[in-house]
Amino acid sequence: MSEGLLKMWIALGAIGLMFFAVISITFSRMKLNGIFKLIVTLFAYVCMITAGILILFVVFSGPVPV
Repeated sequence: MSEGLLKMWIALGAIGLMFFAVISITFSRMKLNGIFKLIVTLFAYVCMITAGILILFVVFSGPVPV
C-alpha cells in the first residue's frame, strides 16, 4: 500500500470518527439522561479529538512523492 493511499484511509477514518461523534452528541442530548449521557458525551469528545489529531497528521505531513 502506497503512502498516499494510507493517508487517504487515515483521513477517511477520521471523517468517520467525526460523523460518529456528531451523531453520538446529538443522541445523548436528545434521548439520554444521567450517567449514560455523560459516558456517551465523553466518548464522543474523545472521538472528535482523535479525529482532529489524525487530520492534523494527514494535512501537515505534506505531499507524497510520485
